[in-house]
Amino acid sequence: MARSAALGTPHTVRLPAGPVAYRERGEGPPVVFAHGLLVNADLWRKVVPAVAEAGYRCLAPDWPLGSHEHPMDPRADLSPPGLAALIADFLAALDLTDVTLVANDTGGGITQVLMARHPERIGRVVLATCDSLERFFPPVFSFLPPAARLPGSAWLLAQALRPRAAHRLPFAYGWVAKRPLPPDVMDSYLLPARRSPGVRRDLRRFLRGVHRRHTLAAAETFGSFHRPVLLAWAVEDRLFPISLAHRLAALLPDARLAPVSDSYTFVPEDQPDRLADLVVDFLRATAGQPR
Repeated sequence: MARSAALGTPHTVRLPAGPVAYRERGEGPPVVFAHGLLVNADLWRKVVPAVAEAGYRCLAPDWPLGSHEHPMDPRADLSPPGLAALIADFLAALDLTDVTLVANDTGGGITQVLMARHPERIGRVVLATCDSLERFFPPVFSFLPPAARLPGSAWLLAQALRPRAAHRLPFAYGWVAKRPLPPDVMDSYLLPARRSPGVRRDLRRFLRGVHRRHTLAAAETFGSFHRPVLLAWAVEDRLFPISLAHRLAALLPDARLAPVSDSYTFVPEDQPDRLADLVVDFLRATAGQPR
């Protein structure tokens, strides 16, 4: 499925773990986006244009989380630390420095592992309602990692999400997006796993590695992460209560909390204009700060 033209020009970069497709729009300091499970770069289709027009180079990859274009190499490490290393490899391959990472949902949990293990190229971070601390995954999705140990589980998950009526159920997209997503966007998110055995293999390998020990271990290092962090958090979210954001803010030396109203987890879907404004204001406020 083609990604939204609003994301910019398509590219593919070959990394040690495999090929990663990304879209690029705008010029200026780099902003790299990290989506979550069973979505792709289309999550950012309403955010990227405003950030790019404000004078930033926006790069929106499809990370191998079940809705990506190109399967990874069969031996690639797709655990949460492996995906954090993949993002670090992406930044290195494009020689990006002083990068602003904007992350949502599962992508935020992986980004926190990146902050702990590979902070060298990071200039600042925006965490928009995401897996954190002991909620990796939240309870409603806690069945996924053990289920992923079963052969054929990714195929069964793809089939369970085939009926459009299932999309609004809590174990699907009903508690992550406050309003129904357009059918073409849902096809972008769900067809890759339905059609590609390689994508399903990648999804299953990632799910098998999810555990709260990764985000809890990352949080133990946050006292030494002195880059600015914006916590753009949905106050109504059922999966990641705003108390998580307050706890993260207390751990991070340079964190600021921005509550977002009328949104669930997918702030880029429910409140894209608000998120874009917050990102741009944050970038302008922290430009030139020492790392």
